[in-house]
Amino acid sequence: MRKFTDEALTAAEVETLLKSALMAPSSKGKHAWHFVVVDDKAMLKALSQVKTVGSDWLEGAPLAIVVVGDPAESDVWIEDASVATTILLYQAEDLGLGACWVQVRERYAPDGTPSDTLVRELLNIPEPLQVLAMVAVGHKGMERKPFNEERLLWEKVHVDRF
Repeated sequence: MRKFTDEALTAAEVETLLKSALMAPSSKGKHAWHFVVVDDKAMLKALSQVKTVGSDWLEGAPLAIVVVGDPAESDVWIEDASVATTILLYQAEDLGLGACWVQVRERYAPDGTPSDTLVRELLNIPEPLQVLAMVAVGHKGMERKPFNEERLLWEKVHVDRF
């Protein structure tokens, strides 16, 4: 979902989203992630400009949750933070909200600066923490068609052997 209404999320909705992310499983129970909740319009606008493509619509979201990992705490922080992000996306849908993953890790601003660096500077995220993604969340500003199951790539599924 990349289009949202102007309606703010309730405190209960935000709490439910964060609880789901905080309950995400992680390797060895390390929970090597942090979440930065952003609802300030000026900051959302600034965050929408940290990538060459794929983040401009973040400016129109009422909320973003920035998912940060700690490589000093876990060698699989990317996987752990990705699981938490996915659960966050599913929780948003379960609440009837729209959400979309904005990839930050290994992405760049138009001037070539790593997007991670820009997000860390904007939000005062300390080293060695790394930004994986931002999740835009809000009330749906459009309806999406259901996924067409005829497009499923069953040839990508292998049983017993590749």
